[in-house]
Amino acid sequence: QVQLVESGGGLVQAGGSLRLSCAASGETFSSYAMGWFRQAPGKEREFVAALTWSGLYSYTRKYADFVKGRFTIDGDKDKNTMHLQKNSEKPENTATYYCSARLGRVTRPSSASEYDYWGRGTQVTVAS
Repeated sequence: QVQLVESGGGLVQAGGSLRLSCAASGETFSSYAMGWFRQAPGKEREFVAALTWSGLYSYTRKYADFVKGRFTIDGDKDKNTMHLQKNSEKPENTATYYCSARLGRVTRPSSASEYDYWGRGTQVTVAS
């Protein structure tokens, strides 16, 4: 019912910036949550950031501890898009980044099991 497509991945040098985008299409509700997760080779999928809507045009941001102000998540509900601004990139951030969504409120935004839909991922490679 919902399709998610990530974009904006690629190769970036350490210290550089990258902006990931996620576009949602199909049947969507007025209230939903969206998140970013990443997975590096040999590692488990890891929470990065999430966006939960608390009102028609209000949302709450949640970040993983490792972000430490370097990443910023934002969304446009009217356009069904979400973005992740990644600044001061580090080689450790190299991973496939996945967009996720849930048609409703989430109890634990950092838990992958809370989300119903997933994009196919966009690769981010940070050169040292």
